[in-house]
This record gives sequence, structure tokens and C-alpha cells, in this order.
Amino acid sequence: MTSEQTQNVKIYTDGSSRGNPGPGGYGAILLCGPHRKELAQGFKHTTNNRMELLGVIEALKALKRPCKVDLYSDSQYVVQAIEKKWLENWKRKNWKTSNKKNVKNVDLWLKLNELLNTHKITFHWVRGHNGHPENERCDVMAVAAATQGPLIEDHGFTPETD
Repeated sequence: MTSEQTQNVKIYTDGSSRGNPGPGGYGAILLCGPHRKELAQGFKHTTNNRMELLGVIEALKALKRPCKVDLYSDSQYVVQAIEKKWLENWKRKNWKTSNKKNVKNVDLWLKLNELLNTHKITFHWVRGHNGHPENERCDVMAVAAATQGPLIEDHGFTPETD
């Protein structure tokens, strides 16, 4: 695909958990030219970190072809895992942390890793609850998804490993 054919997309994401663990949700906004798409989903029992990750994953899965993506998240967990090469280290160490413990949320990191190979993504950290319109909207959607439902099962959540 030539650079003229590559779509430039901005994605904003946020996750929420009402209790950690507890009911949770994510919100995501995809912007491409004049087009805007909003995604949100609530889950019965999950964690904030899982929802932060799932917001990113579901937004990237919504892209119909490889894109150049600027992805904005207020989750240092997600952004630092990419920028500081934690994800690369975890893969190299067979999904173990530097302390030899199992990496949490491996099911979601595996899904994100697959999507990282599909798109050219630049991650940007934004301070949460700081007046950024899209980040604030994602937060509203994530909280509404967690509190108003409908809530579905987070099949990858296990209290022992998350």
C-alpha cells in the first residue's frame, strides 16, 4: 500500500472499572477525515487495565484496512508498555515480568501485539480528566458502558492472574 493510499486515523480511548475488579467499560473514538465513529461496551466483572487495553484493541479492530494511527490514551499502563518496550521484553521472556511473575492480561496483550503488526501506530499519552474533549468523551462513554450496560462477560478475566 502506498503512502497516498494509507488512511490517517486518530483514535482516542479510555477504560473504566467501578471497583477494581468490578463492572467496567471502555470508550473509543475513531476520527478519519470527516468521519467519526464511537465505540463502547460494558462488562460485568473486569479491571480498569483490561478496559484500557480493550478500548485500544476494539478501536484498532474496527479499522477495515492497515492505517497510520495516532492513538491517544490516558493509560500509562498501555502507553508505557509500548514506548518503554515492556511488551517486547515480555514476549522475549515468555510473558514474564522482570520479577519473573506472569504478565497480567496476556490474552489482551497478545491481541494488541497482533494489531501492532497490522497498523503503523504512534501512541500518545494524554492526561486524563484534563479537559481534552475526545478523552473526556471516551471517559463518559466508558463510565456509561460500565454503569448502564448492557454488560457482557469479560471471558479473559481471571482474578488469580489479573
